Amino acid sequence: MSKPPNILVIDDEEVMRDVVTRLLEKDGYRVVAEATPEAGLQRFREGSADLVLLDLMLPGQDGLQTLKDLFEIDHEAVVVMMTAYASIENAVEATKLGAFQFVTKPFKNQELLLIVKNGLEKRKLSEENRNLRRTLKEKSAFKNIIGKSDQMQKVFELIRQVGPGKSTVLIHGESGTGKELVAKAIHTCSPRANASYVAVNSGTIPSTLLESELFGHVKGAFTGATATKKGLFEIADGGTLFLDEVGTIPLETQAKLLRVIQEKEFRRVGGIENKKVDVRIIAATNINLHEAVAKSEFREDLYYRLNVIAIHLPPLRERRDDIPLLVDHFVRHFCKENGKPICSIEQNALRFLMEYSYPGNVRELENLVERAVVLAPEGGKIDQSLLPPELLKASTSNHVQFERLDEGASLKELVREFEKSLIVTALKKTEWNQKKAAGLLRVNPTTLNEKLKRLEITIP
Repeated sequence: MSKPPNILVIDDEEVMRDVVTRLLEKDGYRVVAEATPEAGLQRFREGSADLVLLDLMLPGQDGLQTLKDLFEIDHEAVVVMMTAYASIENAVEATKLGAFQFVTKPFKNQELLLIVKNGLEKRKLSEENRNLRRTLKEKSAFKNIIGKSDQMQKVFELIRQVGPGKSTVLIHGESGTGKELVAKAIHTCSPRANASYVAVNSGTIPSTLLESELFGHVKGAFTGATATKKGLFEIADGGTLFLDEVGTIPLETQAKLLRVIQEKEFRRVGGIENKKVDVRIIAATNINLHEAVAKSEFREDLYYRLNVIAIHLPPLRERRDDIPLLVDHFVRHFCKENGKPICSIEQNALRFLMEYSYPGNVRELENLVERAVVLAPEGGKIDQSLLPPELLKASTSNHVQFERLDEGASLKELVREFEKSLIVTALKKTEWNQKKAAGLLRVNPTTLNEKLKRLEITIP
């Protein structure tokens, strides 16, 4: 059984509040009545009234100002103005501000009940339209994030929950897991969806230029600053700024970033004027920021400001159930992009794709499928011959090593191959960054460099 609609009455006359309350409750509505604008607005904030009956003449501030305040809280509020001192000017002004209707006291009971009924119908229609827009927005937001696994369903639910808010979000996961796709989905599910979405990869911008990129600069601030330039915070004003690889931001710039988050203002490089901005920050990292804080490589106060809501993206090897869905999605996408009929994939090829460990995660799988589609014969199938040899070798490495024991392979040779495989996997996972790979393998960078030479591993 559906709940009765909620009606909020704001009127300073006690008799009128009692009369309207009894009339509406008798007709099956739930009614809350308040005598002052302040109390009425507080009630409206606490719970979403389906309709508001608002007196024009109120103590403290008039009904027109209260009407504006109600729309500040909910721009789709349905408000009926009531007054004993009707005038054409007041009615026109209330209508311009968005009032649903204007009723003059004393009113006939049936007249008020009909107005309330029509107002609630409008509210219902608005909610249906809002739900439809939300559904379409979610469908658009999630179209490129593929997954049916429990881990990904939790990610989808978090996106739905945090999207409408203003809190900063920290997305963490390995390279290639789709962190920017999640950031875009959060933006699309937010009230800022029609405003700017600006992404910046902090790790690809030299530290000397990063502040200028983020905050802008004034003419003459440094050599080469021939004109005043807006920064990304200004460009993203009213929208969302996505800071990828936030862990690579220098400590000095971190302090300025913290100020923007706390004070919502900044200065251009070389400038003296503070600029206010309204920007939602979504950050992403593929390193453990908590460990970086412990090593004094990342500011603790900034970490907690960014980590208000954390979203973890699991690596592809931990959600193998999603691989067939991803493969199908990429096959269709790249067949369309290359003007080919939709290819099918043989089960044997799919088995190899399912067994592979994917140090490059979803991005690596996408590249593998694109390669296979491009090389596939017209109208043919994707079989294992279209997969790169290193994938086939890695997918079957465990089986091969045990089979080679029967062939009399030496322990030393097997260990060498296994060690080489581990190092190459770590390098791919860190995008061939030797220092990061050494950290993953927990060896000294010098030791790793010696192993690269001994095992004849070439860095691209």
